[in-house]
Amino acid sequence: MKIIVLDDDLDVLLTAKLVLKKAFTQVVTLANPSLIVHCLTESLCNVVLLDMNFKPGATSGAEGLKLLQKIKELSPLTEVVLHTAYGEVAVAVNAMKSGAFDFVEKPWEKEKLLATCMAAAKYSLSNIQISQLRNIHKVLQNDYGKGLGKILTIAPVMRNVLQTIRKVAGTDANVLILGENGTGKELVAREIYRLSARSGEPFITVDAAALPPTLIESELFGHVKGAFTDAREERTGRFELASSGTLFLDEIGNLPLPVQSKLLAVLQNRQVVKVGANHPVDIDIRLICATNMPIYDLIEKHEFRQDLLYRINTVEIRIPPLRDRLEDMQILLGYFLDKHKQKYMKNHLVISEATINELKQYNWPGNVRELEHATERAVIMCNTRELKSADFLPQRSGSGNTSPSGRLTMNVHLAELQLIDTVVRKFGGNLTKASKELGMGRTTLYRKLKNLGNS
Repeated sequence: MKIIVLDDDLDVLLTAKLVLKKAFTQVVTLANPSLIVHCLTESLCNVVLLDMNFKPGATSGAEGLKLLQKIKELSPLTEVVLHTAYGEVAVAVNAMKSGAFDFVEKPWEKEKLLATCMAAAKYSLSNIQISQLRNIHKVLQNDYGKGLGKILTIAPVMRNVLQTIRKVAGTDANVLILGENGTGKELVAREIYRLSARSGEPFITVDAAALPPTLIESELFGHVKGAFTDAREERTGRFELASSGTLFLDEIGNLPLPVQSKLLAVLQNRQVVKVGANHPVDIDIRLICATNMPIYDLIEKHEFRQDLLYRINTVEIRIPPLRDRLEDMQILLGYFLDKHKQKYMKNHLVISEATINELKQYNWPGNVRELEHATERAVIMCNTRELKSADFLPQRSGSGNTSPSGRLTMNVHLAELQLIDTVVRKFGGNLTKASKELGMGRTTLYRKLKNLGNS
């Protein structure tokens, strides 16, 4: 740790150095105030011990206040401790309002001086660590966002989606995003976050469908040690982690009714109570929810609370499926093809307009996500310069996967079931891997597999 002692009395400088070198690895003493700028820019300083007056007979503290402001401008993470004569205590108190950490009176006691400067140093170190964590978080957030891609569209049906994103982003309104699997609901959520005033704060995601029912409350709201059998230590929930930022709650239609009731209370009170705790914790979040389930049907079946829906859908965004925005097929294919050509070092590959038109005949039940997976597979497996539709959809080239006319099936339900069956077989019945590949929660996959067995 580094401390700079600034005083025009050489005896004070010598004594301070003898006292402070016991706790600080570097003690710099300055009698000339003009040298402080160089010392602060040379390396990070944790504490400055600053005299308030430097001219003989001066008692106003004006010089000290000027230096204090200069120090905080040059090095905001440096803490300033003032040392001043008894008659100047009132001046020192006012200086603390301008950012000083504390003050000690002259002549100071050695133990008091050391304790005050050490407290200031610890506070400085804490702020440095917080600053570093924030910077790391921002980098991770930016990298993660880049990995998700961007909204690419020229389709007229997407204009309303883009307009709504721009309108709602600058507010703190709760948003509900509806759409089939693979349409880009998280992409829309992240675009709202990116354009919002909270973009520098955390963006925390929760996939409700991927959480076991017994752990949903703990994951969302946290728990205290001993709250249940496996609660060996206290855990902070996603709501608390997202405080000051944005929480994206995906597949909200999968939340059990008891958790829906608790979520409603959290949104009403802006407080969470950890599982096993008695005291609430204040939160400040922007909530964005999404689901691929027919949420209004769930309300009619009493499987989703209507009052909760009113809380989460201040603004509602419906993302159309890929089959309704075929105008985007070419630019999406171009984007995914460029991405995976570089990834697999196959920059010679091209796709013809005729192939694009053939791919438009398929329903794409997995939507944009399925299109990207199909493009990646085509890039990996192709043996020619020009990609063909069979490279994208090889499993559908046989008679069992086409309509009687020989064209790819146009029945959405049948195509989805065929895709699920193919992916589950691909992973040898491992539903965890299959659900990840399909981009849907395990609960949703179980339900659809049940439909597959009955079809």
